Amino acid sequence: MLTVDGIPAHPLVVHAVVVLLPLAAVGTLLVVARPQWRRQLGVWVLLLAAAGVASVPVAVRTGEQLKQALGGGTPLVAVHENRAETLLFPALIFLVLLAATVFAGRRADRLVGWEGPGAAHALVTGGNVAIWRWITLALGVLAAIAGLVVTGIVVLVGHSGSEAVWLA
Repeated sequence: MLTVDGIPAHPLVVHAVVVLLPLAAVGTLLVVARPQWRRQLGVWVLLLAAAGVASVPVAVRTGEQLKQALGGGTPLVAVHENRAETLLFPALIFLVLLAATVFAGRRADRLVGWEGPGAAHALVTGGNVAIWRWITLALGVLAAIAGLVVTGIVVLVGHSGSEAVWLA
């Protein structure tokens, strides 16, 4: 079993999931709310989401190790395990939608001549800019919804895990 200074890694790794994915979901709401925030925070929020998603399989694996080390589990542990196994796919969808939002937004920014903070904004008219802005907004709304769904799943998984620890 993987440990950190003698402590099972699972409770430690879980905190990465519990903190990073909801934080990325909140960041996604900000990124979608204002294009300026997307320009400033988009890549950082994407990195948070990527770290959170990468933590999910590690948390699942260390949870399996902890369960085996404790000699199996109770029905509450089984509920927690089943819920945890549902998290990775929606988290990946969230990550892909967020990445698409950030990159579509960058494409829209390039089309209007935005080159960084303080740069003069060129007025560009035409279908391409409007299409890319609409695509960015649509992807952003979907990413925000996915982030909220993922946060809800994280809460359900965490709640069942705490029940397994404290009510067992």
